[in-house]
Amino acid sequence: MNNQFLNQKTPNEIAKNLAEKIKQQRKKLKISQESLAQKSDVSLGSIKRFETKYEISLQSLIKIAIALDLDNDFEKLFSHQTYTSIDEVING
Repeated sequence: MNNQFLNQKTPNEIAKNLAEKIKQQRKKLKISQESLAQKSDVSLGSIKRFETKYEISLQSLIKIAIALDLDNDFEKLFSHQTYTSIDEVING
């Protein structure tokens, strides 16, 4: 068996981690779930379900990220920098 797969996280683990980070940011900004629902135009039920069951639509997740000023993190999500030389790494 390949060890690479033993260290791989499950989709639920990744979703839980993301939900926890979003929840921490909400609390850091001292925003209630109700206020976030109003600010993001995402239903309170969806926010509660996301924070407890880690389930949410992509559209709603993006709205929440925008409301919590985390939208730049989405912009960077899959943008891995690739380098063709050591000079690019150093000057990158």
